Parts: sequence; C-alpha cells; structure tokens
Amino acid sequence: MSRLTEFVWSWLVVPLGLIGTGFYATLVAFLGRNDPAAPRVEAALRSWSRMWIQLTKIDLEIEGGEGLDLQTSYVVVSNHLSNYDIMICFLAVPVPIRFLAKKELFKYPLLSHAMRAIGCVEVDRAARAQAVETINRQAELVRSRNHSLLIYAEGTRSRDGELKAFKKGAFAIASGSGMPIVPVGILGSREVVAPGTIKTKRHQRVTVRIGTPITDTAGRPIIELRDQTHEAVSKLTA
Repeated sequence: MSRLTEFVWSWLVVPLGLIGTGFYATLVAFLGRNDPAAPRVEAALRSWSRMWIQLTKIDLEIEGGEGLDLQTSYVVVSNHLSNYDIMICFLAVPVPIRFLAKKELFKYPLLSHAMRAIGCVEVDRAARAQAVETINRQAELVRSRNHSLLIYAEGTRSRDGELKAFKKGAFAIASGSGMPIVPVGILGSREVVAPGTIKTKRHQRVTVRIGTPITDTAGRPIIELRDQTHEAVSKLTA
C-alpha cells in the first residue's frame, strides 16, 4: 500500500467502522432481545470487534487468561487508554463479558437498544447512592447469565497513558458478590488513535496481559481490594 493510500485509509477507518457498528448494533439488538446469553450474540460481538481490529490492522498479542473458567463470572478490571479497548477486550478476554457504560451512551437509539439487549450495565454518575443500587442489581443480572463484568476502574481514559487511581465501584461489586477479580493490563492501544482526531495509526502492536484472578473477594474491605488490584494492573502495564 502506497503512503498516499495509507494516509487516506487512516482517515477512513473510523467512518467505515461506525457504519459497520450500525449494522452490528442492529444485529445484536435483534439477536439478544430474547436471549442475551445466546452463543450467536457472543459471535456477533466478537465479529464486530474483529472488524475494528482488521480495519486498523492492529497486531493484537494476548498473554495469559488460559486458566479462566467459562462457568465462572468475574469482575474484569482493566486500565483504559483508548476507545478501542472495548473491542480489544471482547477478543482478548476468553470469557463472555459485558461492560459498564455511562448513561450518556444510552441516548443514542440504535446503540442503546444493542447495549440493553446484551445486558450492558448503565451507569448514572450523578445519581450516587441510587446508582450503586442500580449497578448492583444489573451486575447480579449479568452474573445470572454467566457473564463477566468488564470495568475500567479509572473511570475514564488516561490521556497521558499513565495508570490513574481506581474508583471503588468495581471492588464494591466484587466484595458484595464474591465474584473473583481478573486484573488486565492493556499496552499500546493509546497510539491507535491520536487524541483529538479520527486519524488512526495502522499496524500498531497492542498487548493485553491477563493476570491471575483474585479469588478471595467475598466480604473483603473495598479499599483493600482496590489497592491489591491496582498493584496487579500496574505490574501488568509496566
């Protein structure tokens, strides 16, 4: 591919990906309306994720995760560098995952239908105490479907690539439910899209490191779990 073609394509990736996302959102909303845990829903989610990875030609490398149990629901806690992290995690984490999504994302009709159909957890940061109760209820529903819950515990993307402090929500869920925590470290995804632009860097290497599950979560102090997980993710991203 010539430099000119590569340059033009780097600007087309996001518009093409959004068109594809519209298709897959429609498909997932249809497939998931009766059974959010159906295998065909998982296949569609992975196909959507693979579309984005192939558009950008990301060189995805996965380390660890072989010991995760498909019959166990986990709280998967990862650092957050890029909008591509969701797609990357759908492919890298070897158990079915759903994720926490801020309330604002549910304002988009097609996207909201798809996220609700597959059982994503809606977060209203302004609701505070009421939000905690809602999140816990939705998290239990995720667990009842034998899914795992992906949470970016920093609360937002890291603009400088450094791991930020973790918020407590993920660890309150783990402590209250007894779900094991899986620490995940993502490296390289921040470079896929430059901040403030839709221009993508193709052929970027992205590494996902899946750590050893923290299994003794039930009833443990939330701060203790938070600090242990932060240390684990910090080592995975070093």
